[in-house]
Amino acid sequence: MARFRLRFLLQEFDLSGTEVLIGRSSDCQVTIEDPLVSRRHARIRLTEEQALVVDLGSRNGVRVNGTAIQGEKPLEDGDRIRIGTQELVFFVVKEVGRQTRATGFMKVCSQCGTPFPQESPQCPHCGAESTAEEDTISGLMVEPRRSWTFQLLGEVIERALGSGRSIEAERLMRRAARELDERLGTGDRLEAGDTELVAHYATRLSGLVNNPEWVSWALGLYRIHETVPSAALIGEFEKVNFSKLEGANAALDAFAHWWREGVGKGVLPEAELKRFSGLITH
Repeated sequence: MARFRLRFLLQEFDLSGTEVLIGRSSDCQVTIEDPLVSRRHARIRLTEEQALVVDLGSRNGVRVNGTAIQGEKPLEDGDRIRIGTQELVFFVVKEVGRQTRATGFMKVCSQCGTPFPQESPQCPHCGAESTAEEDTISGLMVEPRRSWTFQLLGEVIERALGSGRSIEAERLMRRAARELDERLGTGDRLEAGDTELVAHYATRLSGLVNNPEWVSWALGLYRIHETVPSAALIGEFEKVNFSKLEGANAALDAFAHWWREGVGKGVLPEAELKRFSGLITH
């Protein structure tokens, strides 16, 4: 009988039984804490000689080697399975009598809170030494990358907006915003370029659903990161009819004042500040 495993970063996880559920729910054998993952996202069905993955009707689908699957997809050694923003590698254990590490248990770093395999001598994220006091968790817990990959989020929102499903796009954005706000509240910050990408979708969404909340939220991201929108994003703002968004003027005016007098002063040429100030309707 063949043996199958999944690998995520330093962690390996034996697949056993007749099926393995993957999703955000705690009753899944592989739990992925990712806002783009459904509670029960996918299932890997196991036979004596084969493993097959199937999408359980998730909203964002399952990709194998970059291609979205339809129906049940047989897995081959080395296949890369994309679930949400995470990628897991499937492989077949071919070596007879192979010595494998104990897997299925991870520690939570006492310094940065990142899960890592219990056998590792130090946290792979911050380098802190492993200690006996760190909490141990069972199962394969897959955390989102700390760089927060928003490319997939963008693809999903683009598809929703492109097909006229603005309500669905806002629901997806609100879900991601909650996740992001929680992380920013702990002191984490977005990497360079991610603030601009998130603000781009928030701005576009604001104009399409006539909700000024997204403008205010996007500008708040810039204030948290002590920076200001690029010339390209100001161009995105200029496409929005703010006269139809009651309450948007207050958010724009407050940010322009902060730009002139606060941390944002001098980050971009004065001409860009004038362009931004021109967004305020009277």
